[in-house]
Amino acid sequence: MRELDYSAVIERITGFIRESVDGAGADGVVVGISGGIDSATVAYLAVEALGKERVLGLIMPYYENRDLDDARLVCESLGIDYKVVNIKPIVDEFERAVGGLDTKSRGNVMARTRMVLLYAHANAMNRLVLGTSNRSEVLTGYFTKWGDGASDYAPLINLYKTEVWEIAKLLGVPERIIKKKPSAGLWEGQTDEDELGISYRLLDEILWRMVDLGMEKAEIARELGISVERVEYVERLVRGSEHKRRLPVGPTL
Repeated sequence: MRELDYSAVIERITGFIRESVDGAGADGVVVGISGGIDSATVAYLAVEALGKERVLGLIMPYYENRDLDDARLVCESLGIDYKVVNIKPIVDEFERAVGGLDTKSRGNVMARTRMVLLYAHANAMNRLVLGTSNRSEVLTGYFTKWGDGASDYAPLINLYKTEVWEIAKLLGVPERIIKKKPSAGLWEGQTDEDELGISYRLLDEILWRMVDLGMEKAEIARELGISVERVEYVERLVRGSEHKRRLPVGPTL
């Protein structure tokens, strides 16, 4: 992977957050806290940039599980104000209106419900929404369009997942959050790497060579000691999710 000066990266991101908030005339930020590494890292960066008084953590569980405890741990470790909003009644009402949802569709409704709540709080408080998506997720389309992919600013969007782990360690994110298996929390037992079909460490090595360095597939496979098919799998994830990385487009008239 690329070599980064992580202390300089933290300084750059915190400066970016501060400039973005002040430039917009906003009073602070709202961050959705899931109990995972990405949202924890964004919360820590936001507090370093703005101070704890200008950061609100919004915890929005559908299930009562360890993620809720981990999300509370993040907020209480930072000393930020936070709210817990149970989204199950809201999501269940959507499901009744539609007439039933499969697991994936329900997960998308959960993500979009959280987005609506984040913006409702941000609008009411004259704040901005800080997103938690990282570069690995954005490039592979591993996010819900207009759900967790929606935000005013995304501090981690140019950092690969493995780089987020390094940033989190420097910031002092609780170790149990750094070490837990990444999960979007969209259904019980769900993990990111199971859904993606590849480990983040291998995914990032492939993405960096493919997207940033522009290496040929066969060359990537040789360098990493993997099959070309594995590289092609990642290529399909990137190509198949292109529509998720752009605003709606229409025909030229």
